Amino acid sequence: MDWIVVIVVALLVAFLVRTFVLAHFVVDGTSMTSTLHDDDRVFVNKLSYRLHDPNRGDVVVLHEIGGTTERDLIKRVVALPGETLEVRSCQVFIDGQVLEEPYLDAAATDPETCGRDQVPTPVPDGSVFVMGDNRGGSMDSRDLGPIDEDDLVGRAFVVFWPSGHSQWL
Repeated sequence: MDWIVVIVVALLVAFLVRTFVLAHFVVDGTSMTSTLHDDDRVFVNKLSYRLHDPNRGDVVVLHEIGGTTERDLIKRVVALPGETLEVRSCQVFIDGQVLEEPYLDAAATDPETCGRDQVPTPVPDGSVFVMGDNRGGSMDSRDLGPIDEDDLVGRAFVVFWPSGHSQWL
């Protein structure tokens, strides 16, 4: 009988952790290449944004609802509430200053492959502007607009699979 209690408690703890603390996410697509690859698995801290605001550079999982479609996306926070973002000639500008993005590979800043420009866009309070690291192949805030912080599932913090691609984010 004691083992039944142990199993029930273990299942309850696992359910609570999965629901409120930690989740895993499977990367679907190439919008975050070269940081993340299709089919990478990451752990997501679901408590992170209940405790503090998102930071520029955070890799986040967000819940997107478009028409009748609901899905989770993984992107990088590039602009914060109260800032104005603009993209010109592959460069991201925050309040008129070039954003240094050491995590991008050369294709992300190549005019032939970097994607489109973005007119100056103010980020409202309670929102963030997110972009994929593969700028030419990402559906992100340039398409969706600023993302409400309530739609952030959490902060991705480690790639755990495949083991050869394990890394802290």
